[in-house]
Amino acid sequence: MEREYQSVSVHEAKTHLSALLVRVEAGERIVIARSGKPIATLVAISTRPEKRVMGSDAIKIAEDFDELPKSMRRAFGMK
Repeated sequence: MEREYQSVSVHEAKTHLSALLVRVEAGERIVIARSGKPIATLVAISTRPEKRVMGSDAIKIAEDFDELPKSMRRAFGMK
């Protein structure tokens, strides 16, 4: 089911952009037309990216990260 929308001219969009944005934030969809021909749709962004917290994606490194397995040590002639 397609939502209804209002069409406005480019001139009207430029003149009343702030008011159109308020309407879009309220859920309206507005089509901007040039010479009666639709060229763009003004719609609200449905989700805002979450604010990233520094260090929230920290990598945990195992204590034995830099130790070679016994089989590798033998392969390289190490004890």
